[in-house]
Amino acid sequence: MPDQNGGPEDRGPWQSKQKSNPPEIDDILRQGRDRLSGLFPNGRPPLRGVLVAGAIVLAAVVAWSSYYTVPSDSVAVVQRFGKYTAEVPPGLHFKFPLGIDVATLVPVKRQLKQEFGFTTPGRSDPFQSPSDGRRETEMVTGDLNAALVEWVVQYRISDPLKFLFEVREPSATLRYVSESVMREVVGDRTVDEVITIGRQEIESEALFKMQALSTKYAMGISIDQVQLKNINPPGPVQASFNEVNQAQQEKERLINEARREYNKVIPLAEGEKDQRIREADGYRLKRINEAEGDAARFTALLAEYVKAPEVTRRRIYIETLQDVLPTILSKIIVEGSTASILPLLNLDRLQEDPS
Repeated sequence: MPDQNGGPEDRGPWQSKQKSNPPEIDDILRQGRDRLSGLFPNGRPPLRGVLVAGAIVLAAVVAWSSYYTVPSDSVAVVQRFGKYTAEVPPGLHFKFPLGIDVATLVPVKRQLKQEFGFTTPGRSDPFQSPSDGRRETEMVTGDLNAALVEWVVQYRISDPLKFLFEVREPSATLRYVSESVMREVVGDRTVDEVITIGRQEIESEALFKMQALSTKYAMGISIDQVQLKNINPPGPVQASFNEVNQAQQEKERLINEARREYNKVIPLAEGEKDQRIREADGYRLKRINEAEGDAARFTALLAEYVKAPEVTRRRIYIETLQDVLPTILSKIIVEGSTASILPLLNLDRLQEDPS
């Protein structure tokens, strides 16, 4: 009975597609068998040819899996049936094929790194970048403030055997260890120390504790450096922290200017002090030497006076007059019988010219 909305040919979109059904699986297999039988006269390949082809394929697989190359920055850890046998240096080497020997390359001379809080484009190590960087960076400081801390851990594989066999996933374990240690170190300091003045101390302490835990867990890893990157406060308080940082920088600038002024004035004062001390020492030595010279001269003069008093007294008198007379402007010489020198003085002239 035809449908009321259309004739018997109107079967809808789903029924219309059934008109062009794909070929059956049996038809495809039959066509492939017919084409293959056409290549051989008897309808099937000879057994000898199959064996020769299989032997060639097996020889190629054995040859391909019998050698391997170790790069210059790596070593190969060889396992035979899963048991460790040797550690192979860089170069071309041979091993038992077909999975009997398995060589695992370990880059012992390459410096690896793990990033926390950010991702470097083009990375090859899946454990290098975080899966949830926001969660890793959120930390609480010792004064119960929040901080967003980003850091990098650079490490090397120091012991390939421990790296491969002692810990199931050493790279993932290192991420957990690094995050735990950084949270502990940041939690022991104030937010000001974490953001401003305590970065170097945090890096040193974190490096020491990460290396201690890596050695304790026998991970075969040597940590070279822990480097802090961006450390920021949460978004709502970012502006306030920027003002604090600017005030801190202004403080450091004023301190440096004061130190510069101090270094300019204090050495000058020290130099003047030393100069005056040296001048005082010179004056002291001069007065001492003069006094000692006068005393020695008086002693020598006394000795001569004891030997010849009259001669010495007259010589002293003459030498004294030689020193005094040149400084006198007017001289009056009188005889012994003169009773007074007042008539000889020109008092008016002396009053006008007292010198």
